[in-house]
Parts: sequence; C-alpha cells; structure tokens
Amino acid sequence: MQKWVLSAALLSLAGCSQWSEHNSVNDSLPQGVKFIEQVKAVPGKAVIPYSKYQLANGLTVILSPDDSDPLVNVDVTYHVGSAREQQGKSGFAHFFEHMMFQGSKHVGDQQHFKLITEAGGNLNGSTNRDRTNYYETVPANQLQKVLWLEADRMGFLLDAVSQRKFEIQRSTVKNERAQNFENRPYGMIYEKMAEALYPRSHPYSWQTIGYVEDLDRVDVNDLKAFFLRWYGPNNATLTIGGDINKAETLAWINKYFGSIPRGPEVKNAPKQPAKIAHNRFITLQDNIQQPMLMMGWPTAYLGAKDQSSLDMLGQILGSGTNSLLYQKLVKTGAAVDAGAFQDCAELACTMYVYAMAPSGNQGNLKQLRTKVMAVINGIKTQGINQQQLDEIKGSAAASAIYGLQSVAGKVSQLAAYQTFFGDPNYLPTELANVNRVTTNSVMAAYNKYLYQQPSVSLSVVPKGELQLEAAQPNFTPAPRHLPAHHKIAEKDLAYRSVTDNFDRSVMPQASTPVKALMPSLYEFTLANGIKVIGTEYKETPTITLQLSVPAGRRVEPEGKAGLAQLTAAMMNEGTAKLTAEQMASKLDTLGSGITVNAGLYNSTVSLTTLTKNLPQTLALFEQRLLQPKFTESDFKRLKKQMLEGIVYEHQSAEWLANQATRDVLFKGTVFSRPADGTQASIKAITLQDVKNFYQRYYTPNGADIVVVGDIKQANLNTDLAPLAAWQGAPKPTFITPTLPTLSQQAIWLVNKPHAPQTVVRLVRQGMAYDATGELFKTQLANFNLAGNFNSRLNLNLREDKGYTYGAGGYLTGGREIGIASFYAQVRANATLAAINEFMVELKRISKSGLTAKEVKFMRLAVGQQDALSYETPSKKAALLGTILSYNLAPNFVAQRNHIVATITKAEMDNLAHKWFNPKDYQIIIVGDAKTLLPQLKTLGLPIHQLVLNQ
Repeated sequence: MQKWVLSAALLSLAGCSQWSEHNSVNDSLPQGVKFIEQVKAVPGKAVIPYSKYQLANGLTVILSPDDSDPLVNVDVTYHVGSAREQQGKSGFAHFFEHMMFQGSKHVGDQQHFKLITEAGGNLNGSTNRDRTNYYETVPANQLQKVLWLEADRMGFLLDAVSQRKFEIQRSTVKNERAQNFENRPYGMIYEKMAEALYPRSHPYSWQTIGYVEDLDRVDVNDLKAFFLRWYGPNNATLTIGGDINKAETLAWINKYFGSIPRGPEVKNAPKQPAKIAHNRFITLQDNIQQPMLMMGWPTAYLGAKDQSSLDMLGQILGSGTNSLLYQKLVKTGAAVDAGAFQDCAELACTMYVYAMAPSGNQGNLKQLRTKVMAVINGIKTQGINQQQLDEIKGSAAASAIYGLQSVAGKVSQLAAYQTFFGDPNYLPTELANVNRVTTNSVMAAYNKYLYQQPSVSLSVVPKGELQLEAAQPNFTPAPRHLPAHHKIAEKDLAYRSVTDNFDRSVMPQASTPVKALMPSLYEFTLANGIKVIGTEYKETPTITLQLSVPAGRRVEPEGKAGLAQLTAAMMNEGTAKLTAEQMASKLDTLGSGITVNAGLYNSTVSLTTLTKNLPQTLALFEQRLLQPKFTESDFKRLKKQMLEGIVYEHQSAEWLANQATRDVLFKGTVFSRPADGTQASIKAITLQDVKNFYQRYYTPNGADIVVVGDIKQANLNTDLAPLAAWQGAPKPTFITPTLPTLSQQAIWLVNKPHAPQTVVRLVRQGMAYDATGELFKTQLANFNLAGNFNSRLNLNLREDKGYTYGAGGYLTGGREIGIASFYAQVRANATLAAINEFMVELKRISKSGLTAKEVKFMRLAVGQQDALSYETPSKKAALLGTILSYNLAPNFVAQRNHIVATITKAEMDNLAHKWFNPKDYQIIIVGDAKTLLPQLKTLGLPIHQLVLNQ
C-alpha cells in the first residue's frame, strides 16, 4: 500500500520554487544535464529542499543536500509496477525487483548486496502496483560506487541475466508468496478482495506478487522483454539526499547514466476507479479461529479532488480510540478489532472497513456486518464532528514534521511525488487540499462513495464453518482465461547498446573515510534518583522522551503471566481527570503521542511531541503515569481483548516457533512465558492484581529517562521538576533461576495442518548481553555465517537451492540469558533437505572457521556501519537506552570498533567452534506433522510433538 507523508497532513508550507532556463545555469552543468527547478529550505517550515535536473536521455535527477549526518541515500524509482503487466504475465514487476540484485555486466553474481554491505550500508527494493524502487543508504564516501552500481543494472543488466538465475528467483518468489500470503493467517484477503472489486482486465485485479501459474509458464526472454519495455532512464527518477556535493554528484551521474539510451516512450495510464453495480459477497475459508469481515467500497484515485476528504473519512470511521468503529464495536466488545482506511493508488482507490469477530460461538459475521453497516449509515444522521476533524488535522500536521527526521524518508517522498505527479514539490498542493477539507466536503465524499453504495463483503471463516459467513456468496470472479503464451525469441529482443569513453569495469573506490561521531551526551539525576541521559537534536522541532520503570514481565507473580502487559494496556486508558477519549483528543490536537508498553525488565512510557507543545504534553504524561484510573469496565474489556489476542497469535507459524523456542530452552522458568500470557494466566488476573502491580513496580527507584530532541539540558531540568517529586516502592530484585539442561539434540514438532511452508529453527541457550565481550565477538563470527544477505546460510538455502525466501541467524542476549538461533521458512517439501543444509553449514564453520576473505568483508561491513547508526531520534534514543540499561561506558562504541578492526581470525574460529557446533542445537519445526513426520524420522533423532498452551 502506498503510504504518503500527507495522507492527511496539514501544515501551511511555503516552498520557494525557482524555475530557470537561463543559459548561465545550464552552462555550469555537465554537458547533457539540464537544470529544471530548485526549492529552498524555509526556516520553521516542513519543506524538503531540492534541485531538479534532467539528463538528455530523459532521466530525472533530484538532489537534496543534508550534511547533518555523514551518509547518503540513493533511490532509483521506475514508473512500473504490477499495473503495467499483461494478463497472464502477473508478478513480472516484482520478479524483476529480485532479478535486479542478481548481478549485471560489470557486477558479479550476488555482488550488489555484498558491495553495499561491505561499504557499511544497507539496501533493498520494493514493488507495488504503480512503481518499483531500489534504494541504498551508505556512508557519504561511498556515493560514487552506488551510482556506478545503479547505472550498471539500468544499462547492463541483461548482459548477466541467465535462465538459471531466472529459475532460482522464480523459486524465491514462490517462497515469498507462500510465506507472506498462503502460510499467513488472513494472508489471502487482498487477493480475494481485488478479484471481486475489479474485472479480470483491470491491472489492479491481481496482486503485485502475481499468480504462480503465470510465473510457471514464462521464461527468461519474457522477463528481458519486460525490462526493455519499462526500465529505460526516461521512465526513472534518481533521487539522492544527504551529505553530497551537488557539482561532484551531477558529474558522476552524467558519467555513469548519461550514455544509457532512452527506452520506449511511456505514457501515464488512464485513471480506472472500480465500478460495481450491486453488493458482492464472497467467502474465504482459512486456517484461523477468529472470523473476519472485510468490506471495500470503490472510491476515486490518487490526486483526485476529493481524495483528502476520503482519507479523513477513513480516519473518522476507523483510526484511533475516538473513531466510530472503535467506540461502537471494539469498546462495546462486539469486535476484537475494527478499523477503516482508504487504500489509494495511482489508478484507483478503495475504502476498506474491517472487523474481527471474537473466537468461538460469538463469531457470527452476519450480525457483525449489520453492526458495521449501522455505524456507517449512522453518519448520515449524525454528520461529521468538527472537533474530531480538527484533531485529525493536528495529528497529521505533526506527522509531516516527524517524516523529515531521516534522509531516506525525505528522499522517498521526493521520488514518489515526482513519479506520480511530475512535481517533487507537490507537498504544498497536497497540504492545500487537506486544508480545504471541511465537514461538508467529508459528508459529500461519504454520500458519493459510501452511503447506500454497493460494496464487496469478504467473510473470512475457519475452514468448514460456513455458517459464520456474513451472507452466502453471490459473486464468483470470472475465470482466468490466459492468452496463449508465445515464446519470445532472443533475436526479437530490442537490445539497447551503451557507448562509453571510460572503462565501466573499473569500480570506483571510496573517497576519504567518513567519521561518524557519537552524539554529544548529557547526564543528570533527579532529586528522587531517576537517571536522565539525553542529547540535543535540532534537525526537526521535535522531542522524544522515554521513561523506563522496573515493571516488566520479569517480576510478574507465578501464574499471572501477562500482568505487565495488561497493566500497560490499562495505563493507556483514562486517568483520574480525563477519559481515554479526552486524553486522545488532547494529544491528537497537539500532534503528540504518549504510550505505555511492557517489556521483559521494564515498562516504558514514551512521549513524542513538537518542541513547542512539550509543556502541555508533559502535563498529560504525568497524568497518565501518576493518575491512572483503573476501572472495572476497562479491565474486563482489555482482558477479553488479550484473551482474543492469544487466540490470534496461535494462528501464526512464526509465533508458534518463537514460543516453542522459549518452551524448549527455558521450560519451567519465567523466560518460557509468552509475553501476553496464556488464557489460564490472563483469566486468573484480577483488577486488584493490576493495581498492586502498578503500586509496587511503577516506581522512580530503578527508573531512568532518555531524551532526544530540540531542547537544552537546562530547560529539561525545569520541565522534569514535577517528576522529581514522585515517590514509590524500592527497586525490585530477583534471582536468576537455574536453566534446564538439554543433554541430547532432538526435534520439537509443532503441528500446523496443511501448512504450505515449514518454519525451521536451530536454537540453543546463549550468552547474556555484553557490549564488548564474548557475545559481541561471536556476533562478529556469525556475520558471514548468517548475519547478512551474502551469508553462507542465505546464499545456500535461498540463492542456490531455492528452498526459502530468506535464511539467517543471530545471537542475542539480555541481562540474564541469551539465545542463538538460525532460521528459515522453507517449502514444505524441502523441509528435510533444508535441515540438512543448516547442519552442513554449521558443521563446516565450526570445524574450519572463517576464510580470510570473510574476515576482511566483516571488518569493512561492520566497521563502517556507525555512519548510519545515530541519524534519527529513535536511533539515538535506542543507543542512549542501551547505555543506561547496561551501565555502559560512553565510549563503548569506540571500543567495539577497535575490536572489529583487531579481532583475529583465530579468535573468531575458536568462537565458531564453541558456538556453532550443530549437535548443540535443538531443532524446532512448525509445519504439517502428517507429511513431515516420516521425513523427520530419517534423521535418527528423538522427535517430541509439542502442543503449546493457549
């Protein structure tokens, strides 16, 4: 789903746009580069400054300098998504996203990921209905290399495409579909909705992932033809933000991209909103326990005059505590969850409304749909509340500013605006559209698109329980009549050749290394002992504050697992002075947020706000922290929701694997408990338990505060003065329990009937957290085994064998315990083979250690990552929180960098021998036990069938 910074934002922005065709401007540019426009920063305004250019071959270039951090973000967006595909050839755009990482003429197989990773960067790509983009964030000295890489796959990809690579990525895409759609609860909803909303000829009638039958009937030449049609520079936008020199950057761009020939001309597709004449009812039987209703109304298209009014209508209907669906359905207990949103894309938009019914005999979707429609139809008489509209606008105004906190966020926004509107500076237009939204315009959109208008209703019910559907199906999508597949001959492909005056095979080297500086920290202690650590952040007028109190799951009484989370949920409700709705209203108007979440050792009260609104937000923060109103009605409702949440979690294969890991490694201890408890433990909790837990563990003793934002320490001292008077119980203590000893390797099987994929985990008890000790050093040894895309495990199971969408592994530790885990979700019929490959790879590295090349790769990759580590307030807050939690020295990052640079191969080999012996690992399997058991027995290991308690 395309997300916009301004789905409903509202700031009065004043960008200073300068258009020029003056010869003096273009004369100073490299030959073939044309200046188009410039938008400058405006102090105090949420403006993204940029300069726009165009190359002679049609490539649009947008540069947005920002020297606040020594990094750059590069985004290449092609105006091609699944909507450009032909019937019978679905999934091509997404398939090509995969192929673009497989090497090009001057870049070896799998080297794109490797080169960016060893540069200390990160990268990925994404495809949706209307565009495909590829993006990298790297230290600023690596920019030229990134441009060389992106140009090579734009101009020379087909030189390296082979039938074998095609086959491997076809398997990978099938695994991705199985993992993210077919093996995920409710994962097929949007495919079924699209098939019912659109005729088969509409390009939105199929999902971006495509149909397996389409992928199976094509070959590599079909894919090449798709590339030649859509992947020309004239159908692309190159956007670069960060610490750049514009003149130098333009020279590099012109050098690497300028000689790539134009592709065929591309015209924007016509707008095609869906049209249905009558209500359509369809049903999906799924391996779930909670029936779900999904409804969709066709609306307009991206950029339509009434888009902003529709966006706000969706939020009024179903976003947040004060939304109509939450108040009428969730708060009353009629639904476990309910919401609404407008899914808006280039050619068509849809208003979605969903409601999840409780499990058991309460899941009748016919009754639930009646209640949903009563809420929707009720708008006709009650109208749109002006106050709620203002709250949404206030919240969205702040979110637009928060969206400017990362270079990547700004770059992706500029790229999207250029791609869909031809104007990177479309933000003021969109803001103006939002500013014009009134109660009347929202009502007009409601009357036009929702009230008494036909919709699609999808009932998702447990398999075999059709009596729960909202209505008997009255619509069946037309059969997929696939056109005959005509093989494309190699000679019929219209290749485009590139002529250069330099040697492209020579990869540019990094310029002078960047120096990543740790944020400058300040520390002080409040009168009641609360430690405060902070850093100034002036790039946006925002503040992030996190208070951690020692009220985590670790101190829950025996038999009351889930109490910490339930207490946190109660804290998010009303206070002694304000109802939950009044609190939400005030926060939305301010554009602030205050949330309480429980972790293993702490519960955290988090605050985000615009700097100017800190005093008012802190006052609300203190109310939420110090004056919660624990009512019986809230307690009963939240307890019921937690019980339903446990049912929901047990439908997920990944959750089952996580819980099985806890059960096997830490059985009988506090560490084996699920975070949200079990149905038995939740039912045992009383409201008095919540009150007692709050009184005992929400205490300033053992609490600390992290602050990142546009505020000076002296001012913060004053603002936090009310918290300094807070008094409470002593800091809790606890004794680490004795962990179970697992003397024999075994297979632990969790049955998930008919699962098309199997979750495979190899797990063992690990080490507690350390910043510079054995855990950290073992993580370095794991980097090449399972810690990056080019790791041994991923290249083996994904890129070589085609068993999985992705494989990896990690070692992580907390205050008392740790886990080592290697994982993949694999094709069900490849389960046994995948387990064997895991064992082979672990055995090989534990016996033979790392290669010299792997050691060098690790040093380069890990040693340069700090340039990207502290950019945003959230990243800075995480760093400061780690320092406080583990009482780390302020220079611990420098110590780690020294270890990365000096650790020897021999030391890492010894750690690999100690920690990666496959016989030390328990094997967790989540899949179809009936078909898997005969295969697993051939391994000759004990097999235990686990039944995880709900």
